[in-house]
Amino acid sequence: MPGFTAYAGFFEVCSPKKGEHVFVSAASGAVGQLVGQFAKLMGCYVVGSAGNKQKVDLLKHKLGFDDAFNYKEEHDFDVALKRHFPDGIDIYFDNVGGDMLDAVLGNMKVHGRIAVCGMIAQTGVQSEQGIKNLYQLVPKRISMKGFLQSDYLHLHPQFLESTINFIKEGKIVYIEDIAEGLENAPSALVGLFHGKNVGKQVVHICDE
Repeated sequence: MPGFTAYAGFFEVCSPKKGEHVFVSAASGAVGQLVGQFAKLMGCYVVGSAGNKQKVDLLKHKLGFDDAFNYKEEHDFDVALKRHFPDGIDIYFDNVGGDMLDAVLGNMKVHGRIAVCGMIAQTGVQSEQGIKNLYQLVPKRISMKGFLQSDYLHLHPQFLESTINFIKEGKIVYIEDIAEGLENAPSALVGLFHGKNVGKQVVHICDE
């Protein structure tokens, strides 16, 4: 499901074009890592954000992102985005919401597209904050759309055919974070909400 979510969200919601500038939040996650690789295959310039140095290195050196940054080390998201996208962002694949979304809205290009896949930054917060830069949708004519992969099930055969070929050709790498044994399932689940996983979190119970 994460792979198809990435495929449908990027290709159908974002309508990418070669040479466009793409930003992916939570980029080392199960969905984000594939969005970035799909974007590179389209000939886009891609930057991702992640929560630690290991994940940032993974994005740049294994997953093929043009650049990446640790959002926890950035005191001002707006400054960070302007550093990586001095001419603005064409496509934002949003997995986090919150302050990052707010900063991105101020850095989008005219006719930019935002695919809203998740809002993990707003999960479990005691007091939700509003988005201050929402007005940017109007003068920049930004398209912002939430989606579910189930909206695009008619594309699943096409996704399987193209993605399997990319994997066989070595053009796509997929990373899973595997916890061994059912006894480690609770800690693996908790780790998801603290950003400890790299890629899709899987619990390996047995080989049969």
